[in-house]
Amino acid sequence: MRRIAVIGLGKAGLPIASVIADSGFNVSGVDIDKRKCDLINRGMNPIPDEQGLDGLIAKHGGKNLIAMAEYKDAGDCNFFIVIVPLFIDENHNPDFAILENAFRNVGKILKKGDCVVLETTIPPLTTETIVKGWLENESGLKFGEFYLAYSPERIMTGYSISRLKEFPKVIGGVDKRSGNIAYDVYKEFIPNLHLVSSSKVAEFIKVIEGCYRDVNIALANELFKITGELDIDFYEAREYANHQYCNIHLPSTGVGGHCIPFYPWFLIKEMERRAKYDHGNLLRTSREINDQMMNYWAERIVLECLRINKALGDVKICVKGITYREGIKELINSMNLALVKLLTEKGLNVYAYDELFIREEIEEMGLRFIEPGDADLVFDCFELVIK
Repeated sequence: MRRIAVIGLGKAGLPIASVIADSGFNVSGVDIDKRKCDLINRGMNPIPDEQGLDGLIAKHGGKNLIAMAEYKDAGDCNFFIVIVPLFIDENHNPDFAILENAFRNVGKILKKGDCVVLETTIPPLTTETIVKGWLENESGLKFGEFYLAYSPERIMTGYSISRLKEFPKVIGGVDKRSGNIAYDVYKEFIPNLHLVSSSKVAEFIKVIEGCYRDVNIALANELFKITGELDIDFYEAREYANHQYCNIHLPSTGVGGHCIPFYPWFLIKEMERRAKYDHGNLLRTSREINDQMMNYWAERIVLECLRINKALGDVKICVKGITYREGIKELINSMNLALVKLLTEKGLNVYAYDELFIREEIEEMGLRFIEPGDADLVFDCFELVIK
């Protein structure tokens, strides 16, 4: 039976490690955070917001799910799943530093016949080129002596366990044999699994999901602005426009989080490198539209403030909701939080409120807290209504 190592026990890695353990496998979880490893091995969940994870960690932590901070302690494993972060720099280029470190460390303990699967969302062609090279350089093995595949995580933070058990998941190998080996293992713990022809197809599938969302949110944002100019109720129009063949998304203050705002750049930048500048026009325009929505709402808020019978600087503005997604206590690339900071920089009397944060947490961010009922104007970020 395969002994599986999961490299990276973050908000994506720990749920899949737990699901694998719950399927009867012995799992070695590798994470550089020693405190997190200690909690897991004591049966304590370091990610309490993740539904269903408490029970799995209590059941398997320190038993058939062992967390460790040293790669060498996972040397007896023969199937490696790598799911560590990939960031992009200020020029929208991917920063592979964390990913490279993880794979070079896996390469140091890689043996003939072992299989490695990457789950981090990456630019297409990365697995078969860069990743394969890292593993070959560190292990001294040639591809074919080990196997390599890609299976993108398709979870939603807060609902990862149910997504892993129910949502369709794809997997593809750098070659056919790698794909088949990885598929045979994954199907033991992923019920809705589909084998695709290659790792680059699997990579592309995940990236274009994010592009689809970004483009459609940009369309909704643009239509929302147009209805404002035409004095039309966007939400009424959307309700009756949507049907089996039409799905207009909801508008927003922009697109936050660690996924959708970044994935389109993987394709935009690759087309730029190939001098195919016209191949990424829609993706680039959508990114610009969504990033500019913060300025659009700042202007709308100022106009609303001018209607209030107070000096502009005295109007108490409450931005209600500062997380990047409703119900998830995360601020990564939050456009709502950025809006608070933008309005503050403009000298407005702006406060923040979020039901997921207490007053002290808001103030520790350098923001001012207010109850919505005490404000003169409330911008409800999720319903997009200015009161």
